[in-house]
Amino acid sequence: GYAELPTAVNITWSSINFKTILQWQPKPSGYFYTVEIHGQTSDTKKKCILTTETECDVTDALQDVKETYIAHILSVTPTEMDDFEEPPFAVSEKFTPYTQTVIGKPEIKNYTQQGSKLTVVIKDPLTPYTFPNGSFQSIRDIFQHDLEYKLYYWKDQSSGKKDVTTKSHTFEVSVESTKNYCFYVRGTVPSRRENRNGQDSTVTCTSVGRGILDEYGAEVFIIIAVIAIAVITLAIVLPVILCKRKKARAAREKEPLNGV
Repeated sequence: GYAELPTAVNITWSSINFKTILQWQPKPSGYFYTVEIHGQTSDTKKKCILTTETECDVTDALQDVKETYIAHILSVTPTEMDDFEEPPFAVSEKFTPYTQTVIGKPEIKNYTQQGSKLTVVIKDPLTPYTFPNGSFQSIRDIFQHDLEYKLYYWKDQSSGKKDVTTKSHTFEVSVESTKNYCFYVRGTVPSRRENRNGQDSTVTCTSVGRGILDEYGAEVFIIIAVIAIAVITLAIVLPVILCKRKKARAAREKEPLNGV
């Protein structure tokens, strides 16, 4: 009967940009799992019915992203059982998508460095949720003014990092016109108590005004200068030494032989 079936353990929620996966252990043998999503105000929804997997995409059962949910993972057999017999189940921790989903990597749409101004334009990550017309909602559509982006930027090959924040999609910062800059972007939700910062975008670097000194560093030029000085010095000293030796040899040849 149901009473002998093991129940799920190590239940975790994994959610990025509101795509939410429920995971647990162990792999079933001789039985199945069925997932029930219980909201505080919404009806119970069943997902991944009679599955042998240990994960379940529950995104579409969490449409109200500000509601708090718990998951029941039922251990069941495929045979018909008495309707009054409740299968054993494990209960997950509470999960609220709005406050707990991780903000994914923002996309750097384009960037320019013109003179002393660096402009970076970003694109909001999309979510699995759609508008009535079928187009996907972005995280901006859901978070609205709660969402901010932070740009971290620094001179190429430098460790000094600066940052600036915006609620829009565009950053404009003052930079040195002859230097290249590297940067990345991170989404944040300051209203959250935890999990405020999202994932970092890829690091991108500009390629304007990059000179040989920026490319190879001052150390290489110091080595080159030392070698150049040594070559010049040798070019000056060597002829003098050779000339003195030639004169000394000529003087010895003019001297009379001893005993003649």
